[in-house]
Amino acid sequence: MLTINMHEAKTNLSELVDQAQMTGGFIIAKAGKPLVKVIPLDAPPTMQRLGFMSGPFLVPDDFDTMAAKEIELLFNGADE
Repeated sequence: MLTINMHEAKTNLSELVDQAQMTGGFIIAKAGKPLVKVIPLDAPPTMQRLGFMSGPFLVPDDFDTMAAKEIELLFNGADE
């Protein structure tokens, strides 16, 4: 996505808005630090994946019974 500095954005806002309609948007930065993203109102929402789920992972075979005894003790207490 195109990054534009604040001064350039103020100077060329009309052209940048027209371009955003065609390209999907741009980012405005101040002193090199990105501040805001300008996107068209009709742009489809983007989904962001959580970092810990960004790749493949394995579910253990005993997932549905893992820690069953500990959970039972938490609900029922220890038998004495």
